[in-house]
Amino acid sequence: MKELLTDGRLGLPMTAITLVGMALVLCDSFLLPLPPKLADAALWSVYLAGGIPAALSALRALWVDHILDIDLLMVIAALAAAAVGAAVEGAVLLTLFSLSGTLEERAMGKARRAVEALMALRPETAIRRKADGSTEEVAVAQLAIGDTVILRPGARVPVDGTLIEGEGALDESSITGESIPAQKAPGAKLHEATVNLTAILALHVDRPLSQSTVARMIRMVTEAQAMKAPSERFSEWFGQRYTVAVLLGSTLLFLLFIRLGMPEADALYRAATILVAASPCAVVISVPAAILSALSAAARGGVLFKGGAALERLAEVRTFAFDKTGTLTTGKAEVTQIIPLQGPPSALLALAAGLESQSEHPIAAAIRRAAEAQGLTPLSVTEVNSNPSEGITGLNDGAQVWAGNPRMLQRMQAAGDHPALSAVQDGAETVVYFGTGKKLLGVITVADQPRETSRLGLQALRAAGITRLCMMTGDRRPVALRIGAALGLAPQDIHADLLPGEKVRLVDDLAREGPVAYVGDGVNDAAALARADVGIAMGAAGSEVALQAAEVALLSENMERLAAAHHLARRTARIIRQNLAFALGAMVVLVIGGLFFDLPLPLAVIGHEGGTLLVVLNGLRLLFDPIRTDARN
Repeated sequence: MKELLTDGRLGLPMTAITLVGMALVLCDSFLLPLPPKLADAALWSVYLAGGIPAALSALRALWVDHILDIDLLMVIAALAAAAVGAAVEGAVLLTLFSLSGTLEERAMGKARRAVEALMALRPETAIRRKADGSTEEVAVAQLAIGDTVILRPGARVPVDGTLIEGEGALDESSITGESIPAQKAPGAKLHEATVNLTAILALHVDRPLSQSTVARMIRMVTEAQAMKAPSERFSEWFGQRYTVAVLLGSTLLFLLFIRLGMPEADALYRAATILVAASPCAVVISVPAAILSALSAAARGGVLFKGGAALERLAEVRTFAFDKTGTLTTGKAEVTQIIPLQGPPSALLALAAGLESQSEHPIAAAIRRAAEAQGLTPLSVTEVNSNPSEGITGLNDGAQVWAGNPRMLQRMQAAGDHPALSAVQDGAETVVYFGTGKKLLGVITVADQPRETSRLGLQALRAAGITRLCMMTGDRRPVALRIGAALGLAPQDIHADLLPGEKVRLVDDLAREGPVAYVGDGVNDAAALARADVGIAMGAAGSEVALQAAEVALLSENMERLAAAHHLARRTARIIRQNLAFALGAMVVLVIGGLFFDLPLPLAVIGHEGGTLLVVLNGLRLLFDPIRTDARN
């Protein structure tokens, strides 16, 4: 019965019956007298349809959970009103209580439907390629690791996997919250529930359905809704104990009024009014309404919180520490400078691409991408040999060509002290030397680059009042200083040459000054993520380690989402404070009116139920404030 009531399947029709009955009661009382039997039936329908669901809910809470539920207070107050001849006032109480309860449950249901929305993203079938090259349509649950899935334009990706054939754009907004389609090439990771937009693609299945991105998101959302924030635990603790106090207090006041000579009917009516006025419904519902709405809004924007506690802690953070590689930077080497000592830069890049065409090194891949971006055809280089820790050599038109680090330069007896190269000798970038025989032809510098969104994200955090931003990396200090300067970080806030344990120690030092959040990739930063007050995994759509180690997972690699999530956390904290202040204030005003003034029961009912509905609606405003990259405080 409790479940039927709370999901609206029984609550809505019961409320409809109550409203119809109440309309007839009011018509009989103030407009057009009804036949006595019809008037009595209308009043009975209000008490039965409005009172039985609340009574069943109260009895279940008392019998199963051993607590006095707020519903019990409303039922007692309505029966007390009927007992003293104020049955219409009792009917008004039950009608408004039933109406507000149904509206609250249906409104809160919007927040609870986050899991259903995630489930709806999953396709039911997929096209699997068989060993003979033909295809078959199978249920997604039948896909196994190693299968090849064919994705047609417009199809949703059925499971997590790796793109092995084709190139095209995918809409990843359902997972990462990014509105701009992402271009994918062979080797790229594809996530379940994203949409193939432009081309026919072939996907290698990496994970079964039970371990996919959406499955992990569903688990996180479900766990988040079950984990109560400190303010939620307080409001629940307060509500349970205060309900007992209100019930006992109303009983004592009834006895006191009798003692003071008040007629029994008036004393019971006054006690019932105070019981309604003092009921803590608004206090109890005000916090979960805001928390649950914020969690759902964040999930829609690609940010998953492991419960309301993480949301509340993020609002308190004033210091952020960041891992560098893969967090503030792309984690992928890119060509930054091409410095030829003779001829045009394109000639040097074409030679470099030819030399590196057979290498799997990340630097080689960066050089090949740069040549491809410029539309260059790599020169033909044969007999390529690798010299570990030095570089590679080969033949171009019968002449020996080579590429490598200073050790290769020394091996080839080439001079590397050319004035044009002085600017790249500071160690902030990786320098690759290229030459032929003993002659140096030029250098290409390669470096990891800051994400395009990192500077904007850090600027947004500073604008939100964050007092300190730090970067921690195991990379060399010249490299760290270059990245930090590009992002506007002060040299004293850049920590380099760190081992994982040293990151933990630095986070511990920062935590002594106040709440600190650590942002990392969730793999090599697991210890620092665990030590921080709030661990935030960046770009965690495909990382199981990230989802386990962190309290917050940013499914997108857009750093502006972090600033938007912090903005949402702070706004949630403000709305919780507003709700509690309003709920407590309204309760005090109504109780004073019931104790010292002749507050009518209907007015107490309207104040109580109206206040409850207002704090719910105030909390639900967060549903319409999804994670945005333009969020501002």
